Amino acid sequence: MSERPWFVYLLVCRSGRIYTGVTPDVVARMNKHRNGTGAMFTRLNRPTELLAVREMPTKVDAMRLEYQVKRLPRAHKEILASRWRQEHSLD
Repeated sequence: MSERPWFVYLLVCRSGRIYTGVTPDVVARMNKHRNGTGAMFTRLNRPTELLAVREMPTKVDAMRLEYQVKRLPRAHKEILASRWRQEHSLD
């Protein structure tokens, strides 16, 4: 039996900072962030935009990528988000 995919996502918050998180359900997690019931960071810095999402095969893989992305400077996160969006472009 295979594990369901998990997602690493990047949010732009009102403060201008980029938040990185993981979830198995992006829509439900975004609703929690927007309602103020998500992470402490997004309770204080409400999200304004879902910047990008990256599907990972397992929770462990998603958490490893999240760990790496959280340590990147903002400019690198923006480049990474652009690449993720290009990979999943529907055009």
